[in-house]
Amino acid sequence: EVQLVESGGGLVQAGGSLRLSCAASGFTFEDYAIGWFRQAPGKEREGVSCIRSSDGSTYYGDSVKGRFTISSDNAKNTVYLQMNSLKPEDTAVYYCARSTNNYDLSKFYYGMDYWGKGTLVTVSS
Repeated sequence: EVQLVESGGGLVQAGGSLRLSCAASGFTFEDYAIGWFRQAPGKEREGVSCIRSSDGSTYYGDSVKGRFTISSDNAKNTVYLQMNSLKPEDTAVYYCARSTNNYDLSKFYYGMDYWGKGTLVTVSS
């Protein structure tokens, strides 16, 4: 059974940092891209970042470039999202997702087939 379990969300002040974790199980980790998307109240889902764990290639959405860093620990089947210089507009539920689009990471969002239940990130001003 494919499972993706997020953790690490919480309340932080603007300018602060958080690290999200995504523990994956039930599939061969290196065969897929693993990414993060977020959804804020009243807004559409937004692809945030993605990593191809087989070679470490990454993708970042324009709104988080230079502030967020994605990484993976293949031994632990875990993907991390380090979020620095957080802004109130980063407030959202963050979901970890598996994507079958392992070639063009900028389009990982369209290949998502499993995702977790999400973790809430709230950034206060």
